[in-house]
Amino acid sequence: MATTRSNTKPLKTVKPIAPIAQRLKVTWLIWLVYRLLGLPIFISIFNPSSPDIVGGIAWQALWLVPALILTPWILRGRSPYALLISSMFTLVYLGASGVVLFTRIYGSSWAEIAVYLMDFLLLLAINVWLFILLKRLPSMNNVVKKPRQ
Repeated sequence: MATTRSNTKPLKTVKPIAPIAQRLKVTWLIWLVYRLLGLPIFISIFNPSSPDIVGGIAWQALWLVPALILTPWILRGRSPYALLISSMFTLVYLGASGVVLFTRIYGSSWAEIAVYLMDFLLLLAINVWLFILLKRLPSMNNVVKKPRQ
């Protein structure tokens, strides 16, 4: 008496992509505005040396050029390859923001530390949403290509 084995695998539940993509978009846009305008304005207010706001905005705009280039990919949120590259860049931004936060802890006011902490937390949230979204998008490895004719 032969028994047959079933080769059926349990189906994976497909988790929705849209809510994570929406959270990523909102967090990304909040971070861009905060980094470009909020950070220089708040630092100018809370830093005793009162640095120039316009110079701070110009510096942040220069620093954000790669992020502004990545913005269309982040807002679309569909291409795993583009989001993977975006994730690498945002990890660099997160590391730089963490270093700035760490260096400001010594000798800065609590308000100034809070300004840099907010930047760090926004970048951390962006990276979390990117990782979750990349996990939920279709696999890049198991793509079945049509044969050439």
